[in-house]
Amino acid sequence: MQNTQTQTLTKIDWKSISWFIGLMGIAIILPRLIHNQFVTGPIVNATLFLGAYYLGNGSGALIGLVPSVTALSAGLLPIVLAPIVPFIMISNVLLVVVFNKLKDWNFGGAVIASSLVKYVFLSLSAMFVINTFMPQNLVAKAAGIMMTWPQLVTALAGAIIAFGIIKLTKKEEISE
Repeated sequence: MQNTQTQTLTKIDWKSISWFIGLMGIAIILPRLIHNQFVTGPIVNATLFLGAYYLGNGSGALIGLVPSVTALSAGLLPIVLAPIVPFIMISNVLLVVVFNKLKDWNFGGAVIASSLVKYVFLSLSAMFVINTFMPQNLVAKAAGIMMTWPQLVTALAGAIIAFGIIKLTKKEEISE
């Protein structure tokens, strides 16, 4: 019986579990602590790139579902944008999947393609939702701007952060 328990514990991928818990923790806690899109956005996008890189589509996509709900509940995302939350979630999953699909071919190209896909999808979705379902007031339009060019900027900035972390962790793996 003891041998079976030992074998089971050695098959657990503790490194992946640690990455998942750490990245999910950042994605949940950060938007509650810092209410600035240009600070939280790059860090949350970095968690998406790192999740895709180290954990794959499933866990990376799961991490991508959490930040927008947290941002909405923490007040970073204006309540008027609540109908856009499902589209934010989808855009995060798209970033993860596109990046993960292309990263082995060309890391930089994967970053640009996935960031552009997220930006285009979210911008078009947000403009559709705002123009179709929201009152045509200045607040809704101003809040909708958050879902356009800042998404591209924060995704690219997040990729730079993720790239630095990947380089640092690769050096640590080599020195071990």
